[in-house]
Amino acid sequence: MSVAKVIEIISSSKKSFEDAVAQGVAKAADSLHDITGAWVKEQSAKVVNGKVTEFRVNLKVTFVLKDAPKAAAKTKKK
Repeated sequence: MSVAKVIEIISSSKKSFEDAVAQGVAKAADSLHDITGAWVKEQSAKVVNGKVTEFRVNLKVTFVLKDAPKAAAKTKKK
C-alpha cells in the first residue's frame, strides 16, 4: 500500500509559466522524494509599465510517503 501527500507551493519565473512550473518542481525535488505529479492551481503575472515582468504559479505537488521503519525495539521482551 502506498500513501501520497499533496503540498502547495508558489513559484515564479521571468521567462514563462512553463518555466515557473519546471523551477517549482525542481526546487521541490531538492527536498522531496518520489514526486509523482504537479497540478497548476492558479497562475498570475506581475505587470510593470504595461509589460509582463514575472510569471507566477501556485502548484499542488504530489509525492509518495515512505514507509516508516519498523520499530524493532518497540518493546523488548525480557
